[in-house]
Amino acid sequence: MSTALHVTDAADPRLADYTALTDVALRRRKEPAEGLFMAEGEKVIRRALQAGYPMRSMLLTPRWADAMRDVTDASAAPVYLVEPETAERVTGYHVHRGALAAMGRTPLPSAADLLASSRCLAVLEAVNDHTNVGAVFRGAAALGLDGVLLSPDCADPLYRRSVKVSMGAVFSLPYARLDHWPHSLRDVTDAGFRLLALTPDAHARDIAEAAAEIRTERVALMLGAEGDGLTPRALAAADTRVRIPMSHGIDSLNVAAAAAVAFYAVTHTS
Repeated sequence: MSTALHVTDAADPRLADYTALTDVALRRRKEPAEGLFMAEGEKVIRRALQAGYPMRSMLLTPRWADAMRDVTDASAAPVYLVEPETAERVTGYHVHRGALAAMGRTPLPSAADLLASSRCLAVLEAVNDHTNVGAVFRGAAALGLDGVLLSPDCADPLYRRSVKVSMGAVFSLPYARLDHWPHSLRDVTDAGFRLLALTPDAHARDIAEAAAEIRTERVALMLGAEGDGLTPRALAAADTRVRIPMSHGIDSLNVAAAAAVAFYAVTHTS
């Protein structure tokens, strides 16, 4: 059980985990190196704890102290109570949700373990926008995928923005890194997956038609970064190139929207 500690100085070293949360470059270095990530908001904090992530500390504004009482009572992690103005000076933005928790990271599963235990996976290449990563994870979890494989240059799913956009789906959906990109894609096909590459190329197959033919197979659906899409080397590694038919002169969708449509196609074939 933790007793809330009132902190008035934004420079207090006990708040170091929460400093400069809007400095993306700093947080990208600091968080993985120190084995932590930020959970923001009551629902996300609770989902992180339910998923087994250990809490290092919590930062609360007074109006959220009662709402989080059961969490703080059940934890030995320190709880820092600060006024909203102090929270803003520490983090660099207005913490309107009033609750932040510094959580400890846990080891990722290996790609081999995830491949062995899954039937339907998403594979992301160079998706380096945290909002898109979070939205892809949310769609993948909602539509029944078993996990996500990431190229080395994908954004961190546990970065605060990714976690927030995913509504905590990054905690419930296992993911792993494919360290030797794109050569590791061979591991995906060798594990028995049909590797589908999503592309706006007009010569690619309609994803609904392709999905209907492979409904009993293990499927990995590969998506690329916003704008550039999949690289030629990733496309070359795929078994089949698939597309979402477009209308009204629109050539493509945002990667997260395209992912949701494609996930539905491969998981809900009749």
